[in-house]
Amino acid sequence: MSELALEELSALAAIYCEPDACEVLAVSEMHGITFRIQISVKELLDTDVLLKLLFHLPVNYPSTLPDISVNSDQLTRAQCMDVKDKLLEQAKKHLSEPMVHDLILWIQQHLKYVIKQSATVCSEKPTLSKGTSTEDGIWMLLLHLDHMRAKAKYIKTVEKWTSDLRLTGRLMFMGRIILILLQGDRSSIKEYLILQKTSKVDVDSSGKKCKEKMSSVLCETKVQSQHKRFQTFEVKEYSTLDELQKEFETAGLTTLFSEFVPPLLK
Repeated sequence: MSELALEELSALAAIYCEPDACEVLAVSEMHGITFRIQISVKELLDTDVLLKLLFHLPVNYPSTLPDISVNSDQLTRAQCMDVKDKLLEQAKKHLSEPMVHDLILWIQQHLKYVIKQSATVCSEKPTLSKGTSTEDGIWMLLLHLDHMRAKAKYIKTVEKWTSDLRLTGRLMFMGRIILILLQGDRSSIKEYLILQKTSKVDVDSSGKKCKEKMSSVLCETKVQSQHKRFQTFEVKEYSTLDELQKEFETAGLTTLFSEFVPPLLK
């Protein structure tokens, strides 16, 4: 891990010192540094947009570009992706030098123009026909959640994320088992995982908002020809294991069920 990255993180923590403005998520000699910066930016109509910018600085940063994820309750997922793309374009201009603060200043000054351009592109872009996907194809993710204290809020959040990212699938409850099965573009699956791990989606035993620390990825794989494509995202409750198994079987996912679900009952 470079000294430049550590020095930059220290400087950012000093600049963005308000509560929740700068949050270090991980520091590793092998994998680098992951942190989130939260800023308020003026949008087209001079309304405040709360931007959550997740940066991952690889071990050889700044010789290598950072990974960036953008999230905001005031923007659509498509707009967040456009902001991310523009930030990565700017990052290329700063390669080999610390760049995070420059990128933050740039988006504070240019967000309204990025959003305006995004709206123009969206209105001109032809709609993809059914069955069209990215070159990566359609992927599938099976997640296990240990618990869900603020159930209604948690469900609403998951429904918003899946809608924004155009993911389909199921949020499944059976007794104490909670599973999330998603299908969609691989990039959207990865974006969902970042949101799941870094957002405060639940509450702890004292009722304080907290991140999801007890979720586990059971399977992440490409959708095969024998797998049925879900057309929507639905929240479903099952009273028996047989009912849950039938849901998997109907989707052509019998092997997935047999490999990952029964061990959760032990």
